[in-house]
Amino acid sequence: MASSARTHAPRPRPKRSAAGRLGFRLSALWTVLGTYLPGTGLIRAGLRRPGLVALISFLAIAAAITVAALVAPNTLIRLGVNSLFLKVLVVLIPILALAWAGLIVVTHLLLRPRALTKFERALGSVLVGVLTLTIATPLAVAARYSFDQSRLLDTIFKDSSDLQSGTAPHLDGRNPWKNKPRVNILLLGGDAGRDRTGTRTDTVILASVDTRTGDTVLISLPRNTARMPFPADSPLHQYYPEGFTSGWGDDLEYMLTEMYENIPPNVPPDILGPTDNLGADVVKLSVGEATGLKVDYYVLVELEGFHKLIDALGGITVNINTWVAIGGDTSRGILPAGALAPGPNQHLNGDQALWYARGRFGADDFQRMDRQRCVIDAVIKQANPANMLTRYEDVARQGKEIVRTDIPQEILPAMVDLSLRVKNGTSTSIVLRSGEDGFVSSDPDFDRIRARVAAAIAPKPTPTPAPPGGEASTEPPADPGTENPQPTEEQPPAEAPVEPAPESTPLPPAEDLSDSCAFKPELAATQGDRPPWLR
Repeated sequence: MASSARTHAPRPRPKRSAAGRLGFRLSALWTVLGTYLPGTGLIRAGLRRPGLVALISFLAIAAAITVAALVAPNTLIRLGVNSLFLKVLVVLIPILALAWAGLIVVTHLLLRPRALTKFERALGSVLVGVLTLTIATPLAVAARYSFDQSRLLDTIFKDSSDLQSGTAPHLDGRNPWKNKPRVNILLLGGDAGRDRTGTRTDTVILASVDTRTGDTVLISLPRNTARMPFPADSPLHQYYPEGFTSGWGDDLEYMLTEMYENIPPNVPPDILGPTDNLGADVVKLSVGEATGLKVDYYVLVELEGFHKLIDALGGITVNINTWVAIGGDTSRGILPAGALAPGPNQHLNGDQALWYARGRFGADDFQRMDRQRCVIDAVIKQANPANMLTRYEDVARQGKEIVRTDIPQEILPAMVDLSLRVKNGTSTSIVLRSGEDGFVSSDPDFDRIRARVAAAIAPKPTPTPAPPGGEASTEPPADPGTENPQPTEEQPPAEAPVEPAPESTPLPPAEDLSDSCAFKPELAATQGDRPPWLR
C-alpha cells in the first residue's frame, strides 16, 4: 500500500514566478512598461537580478546622454564627427535592437496568462510586433545615419596620414588652436558641370575666424582679379615673378578664376610637394599672399550641385533688395526666364538660392559677390540640428558629390566647436569693388588690400580704467598673433594704383554682414513692379 501510494502521488507543479501570471490586460500593460523601461517587466515576472541589470544599464545610458546633451552638447557633436566611433555604432546598434526586441518578447511570454483565447493570443502578437517596431525603427535610422556619416567623413575628410597637401598646416588634433589665434579657410565655388570642361573658381572667399570668439571676417576677391601674386619663397614665384599675368590685366585666361584650372598643367606636378589637389594649393598660396594671411585649409563646393545641398537643408531665408535674374546671358543677348523679386525674409529653395548667388544679368560681379556672402551667412546662421536630422541622408549624399577639402579628420571635433562659436559670433566682410578705395581688378594694390585685412582682423580697442585725473585709454590689446600686424604710422598702407591717395587716407572699415544683408526698404522701393529685362 505504501508503495502504491508513493507511485500514484501527484507530481509537484512547476514553480511559478514570484509574481505569478497576470491577467491579459495587466500583462499587456507591463509589457508596454517593460519596453520603454527595459527590465521592469522582468522584475514583475520575478526575474529580479536580470531585470535590475537591464533597468540600471538603461537608466545609466539615458542619464549620461541627457546630461551630455544639457551640460556638454559639444561632446555629442564631437562623437558625431569621429569616424571610428560611428563605425562601432553601425555594428552595436543592430545588436542592441535585436536584444531589445528579444527582451520585449520574453517579457510578454513570462507575464501573459496560460489560458488565452485566440483573439488574445493574436492581440498579444500584434502588441509585441508594434512595440518592437517602435524600438527598432529609430535604432535602424540611427544605424543608417551612423553609416552615412562615417562614409561622408571618409569620403570628404581624409586622415592626415592619407592626406597629401602642399599647403595645409600640421596641427595637434587634440588641441589644434593652441597658439593659433586665427584659422583661415578658403571657400571656393567651382563651376564644373556636364556642359563645361575643367573647373573655374567663380567664387573666392577667405574666411578668417577668431578661434577664441568665433568672430569671422569674410574677404571676397573678385573672380576677375588680375596679377595674383605668389610668396617670394614659393617655387611658383619663379614661374610667375610678376604674378599670374600675361602682362595684360584684362586677359581672361590670367584672372583669379582661371588659376585653379590653368596653372597646374604648366608647372611640375610636385612643385609644392605631394598633393591631392595642386589647383587648390595654388589658389591658397596666391590668396594668402594677396591678403597677408596664411591660408590653412580650403573647401571647394561645386555649384552644379549646390542647389541640391540647399534643398537638403530645407532652403535658406535671405533679404532681397533688388531684382535678381534667373537665367539670361548678357553677352549673347538672351533675356532671363524669370527673376527673384525684392522683399524681406524670402525663403529660397535650392534652384532659387543658386540663382541668387550666381545671377549676373542686369548686375555686376561685385553685386553678385555681396549676395554670395549673404548666402554663406544664411547657411551658417540657419543650419541647425533639427534640419540636419530630418534631412540628413540627403545632406550626406549631396555633400559627398560636391565638396572637396584638405581639412583632416583629426581636427573635425575642434572645427565643430569652432563652428558653434562662429554661429554665435559676429560676421563682417571686406568688400573689394573695382573703382572703390583704389581697388582696380586689372591692377590691384595688394599692399592696400593687406592693410585693410590687417585692420579688419585686429582686436577691437577696449577701454581701460582711467587713472585719477586722466583719460581712459583705448589701446588695442597685445599682438593678436596674425601674420600681418595692424599698420602703424611707421608702416603706412601703400597708395592706390589709380588716383594715388595721401598716406593718411583712412582704411575703410569692414562691413557688418548683418547690416549688409539686411532688407533696405528705400532701395527695394526704387525697383518697380517689374524689371525692364524680364520677359
